[in-house]
Amino acid sequence: MAKKELKVGLKAPDFSLPGQNNKEVSLSDFIGKWVVLYFYPRDDTPGCTIEACDFTGSLKEFEKLDAVVFGVSADSAESHRKFAQKHNLKITLLSDENHKVIGQYGAWQLKNMYGKECYGIQRSTFIIDPKGKLAHIWPKVNAEGHVKDVKEKLQELKNKLPE
Repeated sequence: MAKKELKVGLKAPDFSLPGQNNKEVSLSDFIGKWVVLYFYPRDDTPGCTIEACDFTGSLKEFEKLDAVVFGVSADSAESHRKFAQKHNLKITLLSDENHKVIGQYGAWQLKNMYGKECYGIQRSTFIIDPKGKLAHIWPKVNAEGHVKDVKEKLQELKNKLPE
């Protein structure tokens, strides 16, 4: 089965995943809003903590841009809950323990860790427009400073939209 490559302008794959409070979150519920969807390897690791804290620290700015932010990893909802409590995170973390959505978005990739090849989550981010289409894709992300780039790109994309 050939995997469909995601490109800007295509409809974003819909999903429903449990959040850190076990409440189901569906992408289709956010038609009419901008969605920042980011994939990260693991709760409470240094890079993932930086990224989650940066998104939380900028949440009010994202809200002003009419955007919601979701972080996705293969960790359980319980792990997400502990991670969110420990770092006072205000963003919604979604659990994809079966890697289904992670795979649909191309974030489940073969990685080289200390000379060993294994599958894992490639840190990546997607901006989805209010019509549910992919507006921007970062296929490989460095956690440090990434949130600033996302805010700037979101503002640019919003400015391009016809009124």
